[in-house]
Amino acid sequence: MADNKEKQLLEFFAGMDDGRQKALMEYAEFLHARSEKVSTPLAEPEIIPRPETETVVGAIKRLSASYSMLDKQHMLHEISGLMAQNMLHGRDAKDVIDEVEAVFISQYKIVLDKQTD
Repeated sequence: MADNKEKQLLEFFAGMDDGRQKALMEYAEFLHARSEKVSTPLAEPEIIPRPETETVVGAIKRLSASYSMLDKQHMLHEISGLMAQNMLHGRDAKDVIDEVEAVFISQYKIVLDKQTD
């Protein structure tokens, strides 16, 4: 059914002059901005098991793959600070990795909560 509507809309659009096409696009943008967003359900993380020995960088790569649905930009500052604690200040990797995992879990819960609001 959507295919028929899309085809009909394209036919209407193709039959218009440039001015009317522009007006239709502006109206479509207006309607789109006011419409309820159709959200796709957040994917479940595919948790990759933590190896016995792991570096902080390895953990970040593993967790990025496990939580591939997350935008890492939201965690960059916190994760880079944790990585620096390990690399520059000698903080134990296992402790840092525990905190990095907590950051990923927390960010996933935040995104999940926003989706259910």
